[in-house]
Amino acid sequence: MDAHKPDRLPFHRLAVFPLLLAQLAVLLLAAIVLYATRGPVSGYSGLCGGLIAWLPNLYFAHKAFRFGGARAAQAIVRSFYAGEAGKLILTAVLFALTFAGVKPLEALTVFGVFLLTQLVNWFAPLLMKTRFLRP
Repeated sequence: MDAHKPDRLPFHRLAVFPLLLAQLAVLLLAAIVLYATRGPVSGYSGLCGGLIAWLPNLYFAHKAFRFGGARAAQAIVRSFYAGEAGKLILTAVLFALTFAGVKPLEALTVFGVFLLTQLVNWFAPLLMKTRFLRP
């Protein structure tokens, strides 16, 4: 397989796709609960925080899983580094845009849902373990 012409799986068939869906579900659920219990400012602040975590992860997944196979090992490593660098930059830009452009905003809610969405990453081995145990 040539590293320049990867044999790609569709995005929804990648191993990381269930994790991205779980993150999206958590951030949307948190935003809905915040909206219902604390009002619209909390709701969209939570949505912003969750999207700040989720969108860079989506970018990383797209970049990191472009290549496959042993022959593309160098391209895989390069794409992981590029994906992680882009993820960090995108996270910083999204935080800056949110705090500069969204008014009024509840900063603690933004950070809280951001961390909640990141917690899904931390518990990913548990999600993946149950997935691998299924026949």
